Parts: sequence; structure tokens; C-alpha cells
Amino acid sequence: MAAVDADISDDEEEVSEQPVKRRLAGKVLVLYVALPMLLLIGAGVGVYMSGILGGSAEEEEVVAVAPVPVFYDLPDFLVNLSGPPPQHYLKLTVALQVVDKEAMVLLEHEMPRVLDGFQTFLRELRPEDLEGSQGMLSLKEELMRRLTLATQKQLVTDVLFKEIIVQ
Repeated sequence: MAAVDADISDDEEEVSEQPVKRRLAGKVLVLYVALPMLLLIGAGVGVYMSGILGGSAEEEEVVAVAPVPVFYDLPDFLVNLSGPPPQHYLKLTVALQVVDKEAMVLLEHEMPRVLDGFQTFLRELRPEDLEGSQGMLSLKEELMRRLTLATQKQLVTDVLFKEIIVQ
């Protein structure tokens, strides 16, 4: 038994000879790492809010107010399209986005010219001219051009299609 006790005492001496690695305790970690980090973050926020860094609190924010769009509904167009038989028809409902309410009054005075320009153009179209997104885009561009010609001013900013039926 003495031999077993000697072995155990030798093992204890070997363990005590190795250097002991210690972990940082939770209190030490909070005291030396977390607390200084919180203090630095708090100081940074305080400096920023005081206006020393990044701008002052006295600066006025400029908010761009977009003008309210003004729309003008045109009467429905029902025209027969040109081309070989069978006869095709186009029903078109359009809304115009006008620059402002004053421009709407001017547009109403020029409405007979606008409607005449639209009717003559729409009657010359063929069903193939209205196919696909490219056809719609070219129709929109041509209507905008005719609006500018009829009014002699840029009163309308956009032509919006509400309904397009080709039959």
C-alpha cells in the first residue's frame, strides 16, 4: 500500500509543478473590457449629439415637397383602324398628366385641336402598329408630340393609357 501512496503523492507533485492557466473571471472581464467600451460608445454618442462632430442640431432639414399631380381625362376614342378587311377597331381611354391647374385651363381652351390631332392620327394606325410594348411606347410618344403641336406649349408631362382595346 505504501507503494500506491507513493505513486499518488508523486502524481500530485507533478501536477503542482505545471504552470496553472487562469481564465479571466466575469467581474474582471466586465471591469476591464465591457465598462470601458460602454464609456467610449457613450462619449461618442454624446459628442455627435452635441453637434461638435457630424453637424449641428440647429441645421434645418430641407424637405422637398413634390407637387400634387394634376390629371385630365380625355373622352373615350373609338376609331376604325386602317388596313385590309376584316375591319379592326380601337377603343382608347387616355388621361393626361398636366403641369399644374393653370395649365389645365389652357389645355381646355385648346381641346378641339388636341382631339382633332388625336382622331386623325388614330385613324391612320394599323393593328400591327399597336402590337407589343414598343407599339404602346411609340403611340404614347406620338400623342405627346401631337399635344405639343396643338397647344404650342409643354402643358402635359405624360400620357397615361387607361384602356386600350383592339378588336
